[in-house]
Amino acid sequence: MNAGFRYSRGLRLLWTAIASILPPALYAAQGDPAASYPAKPVRFIVPYAPGAGTDTTARAIGAKLAQQWGHQVVVDNRTGGGGAVGIEYTANANPDGYTIGLVTASHTTAQASGQKLPYDLTKDLQAITQLTSVFYVVYVPISLPVKSVRDLIAHAKAYPGKLNYGTSGPGSLQHFAGELLSHMAGIRMVHVAYKGSAPIITAMLANEVHLGFNSMFSVRPQVQAGRLRWIAMTASKRSPTVDLPTVAETGLPGYEVIQWYGVITPARTPATIVKKLHAGITDALRAPEVAQRLTADGSEIIATTPDEFGAYMKSDIAKWRKLIREANLTL
Repeated sequence: MNAGFRYSRGLRLLWTAIASILPPALYAAQGDPAASYPAKPVRFIVPYAPGAGTDTTARAIGAKLAQQWGHQVVVDNRTGGGGAVGIEYTANANPDGYTIGLVTASHTTAQASGQKLPYDLTKDLQAITQLTSVFYVVYVPISLPVKSVRDLIAHAKAYPGKLNYGTSGPGSLQHFAGELLSHMAGIRMVHVAYKGSAPIITAMLANEVHLGFNSMFSVRPQVQAGRLRWIAMTASKRSPTVDLPTVAETGLPGYEVIQWYGVITPARTPATIVKKLHAGITDALRAPEVAQRLTADGSEIIATTPDEFGAYMKSDIAKWRKLIREANLTL
């Protein structure tokens, strides 16, 4: 027996002896990265500007997670590229659970539209949970002689190509909401892109825009002031938060457009950490103070499993790709 063999055999025996006296929890932690997770601050990437609904959502959940975990959750606003910059940053982060990101329905429309994105939502990112969903309201200026979706369709057919609608940009969820309505109704509307929702409302008050899609919370002040009129909501069923019919029941059966927020993390993040992230985030969602804050704008708490959320994102992408194909859209 040579010296090298005796040395390596002795080293193995030493490690075996050490392992036999280690506390079980410490020994388990060596093979399970989630056993001590989180052991440091977690970064929560928000791909939009501070103050937006995405930002307030992340901060509400992050504050609750910090209480649960005893470690800070740092909200990091990484803006640009219509939300693509923040998602790319999340996708390229170390897959150790210390970087999570907020994703929205607008990211699935961007994926569906064929944009050259530096990531693939379904391959480069791991779904954690859908947080909330919120319907849009369809709104018009009070000067437009339209009080329902049926009126809108009739008006568009009477004046083909004259009706326009404002959105926050090509490939956005608002853009797809308008294109889906046009396709299903067999009408033609002119798409006008703006840099965000606020300029659309300003343009509508100046009678430069005829139609818009936005959250109830964003439009409500102008509706209450009698300057704008909302005529329908884009969910598949009515909401108890507002007395409005759905687009589906007032002219277009099957029409549905939902804005949603969810949480993702880099692909290849260990399953045990994904499980721990999911448990922490869904617990935060159920906290009364968090739920109250997130539902103030008409949002609904969802809290799906990682598999359910991953499947939902794929189905959303497929839905919008079908629209692009069937309506022969050029984006």
